[in-house]
Formats: sequence, structure tokens, C-alpha cells
Amino acid sequence: MRLSRFYVDQSLASGRIQLPEASAHYISRVLRMQAGDALQLFDGSGLEFRGVIVEAGKKSVTVELDDGEPGQPDSPLQVHLGQVLSRGERMDWAIQKATELGVAQITPLFSERCEVRLNDDRAQKRLEHWQQVAISACEQCGRSSVPQIHPPVAVSQWQGVVEADLKLVLHPGVEPLASHVRPQRLALLIGPEGGLSEAEVAAAQSAGFHAACFGPRVLRTETAPVVALSLTQFLWGDLA
Repeated sequence: MRLSRFYVDQSLASGRIQLPEASAHYISRVLRMQAGDALQLFDGSGLEFRGVIVEAGKKSVTVELDDGEPGQPDSPLQVHLGQVLSRGERMDWAIQKATELGVAQITPLFSERCEVRLNDDRAQKRLEHWQQVAISACEQCGRSSVPQIHPPVAVSQWQGVVEADLKLVLHPGVEPLASHVRPQRLALLIGPEGGLSEAEVAAAQSAGFHAACFGPRVLRTETAPVVALSLTQFLWGDLA
């Protein structure tokens, strides 16, 4: 039987620990786990800790942890996804699926045709929400590391500073993916619902991005990262 996995935002070690209040509330009040129940914790360091609940109260949960063991290894392909913001749950879905597919970093982007606008306060709340979406995806899919979600920036700013061995922008192109030398670090630029403008694509190419087409059909903005990550992880990562 697979153990329930939980991310804990603190460094873990063998021995007895008290979980943060938010985690304790979810485990004891929502899942109704009790003393004697087994679980598995991870802190994003790459280690997994099996443990047993020794005390479960309304606001606190104490767990006895075994020694940490190496968890699921990260993909050898380190992908930084630049995803232009989309409305509603589409951005959540893109982040969730990108996490499941092994992305290392995600930067939400603003572009000419992006319809989402965020002030500083709202941007911070959305950033915290997106990070929790990634954490929940890690708990579900077995990842032992959590991808970093960066604050939103303009696409022109991101494409000028992102570092990678290979940079791809989703746009009809003539270079087959397999023609590129196998990278260790990959940057993927995905546009908004209306697509990137010709000027933005040209600017990306001037910044070292190669145009890449992932099939004959027009993909929705939340579908594109799933297809792009699946293909690139198959070619250069850990999807066999």
C-alpha cells in the first residue's frame, strides 16, 4: 500500500518532529489520520522520510521519522518554462502538469496579447497559490523536489536573462527537435491564448530562441507546455 506523502516546509531529519500548523490541520482534521498511522514526508531536498504519527491533536501533529532515503531523482533535463499568463484555472492546470512532467523552474510571463493583469499584492498571492499547486502536484506524482515558481515578469525581460543550453519558442519552425544537440538545460517559451506577436517571436529569436512546432494542430496555451515537455523529456530527459 502506497503511503500518503506530504510536503513540509522545513528541514527534516530522523527523530521526533512537530508538523507546521497548516500540515497538521490537513492531516488530522481533513484526512482524519490518527496516532499509529504511517506516512511519508519530504522537504524538497531530494530525501524522503517515512514516519509514524505518535500524537494527533486538533492543531498539532507529532511524527517519529526514520532516516531519510533518496527519493525520486530529478530529470537529467533541467527545463525552465516561461509560460504567458492565462485566465481562470488554465494557469493552474499548466503548472500542475508541468510539475508532473519534471519541470525545474516556471516563470509566469506578461506579453502583448496577455489579458491577465496583476498588481503587486495580487501577484504575490497568485505566486503563493501557484507554488502550492506545484507542491500538491509533487505530493501526488512522487517528486522529491519542488519546482521553483518565479515572480511574473514581461516576456521581453525573461527571454533576455534566462540561461539554457537550448532555447525554444513555440512557433512554426523548420528545425526538427531531434536536430538539436542534446541539452542539459532547456528554456521553453509558451505564448498566451492569442499567441505571441510576430515582433515578440522575432525578439525571442534575436535572444537565441529557436522556433519549434509541436505538431500540425494549434494547441491551447495550457496544452502546449504538456506537449512540449512530453516531447522534450522523451528526447532528452527521463520519459522512455
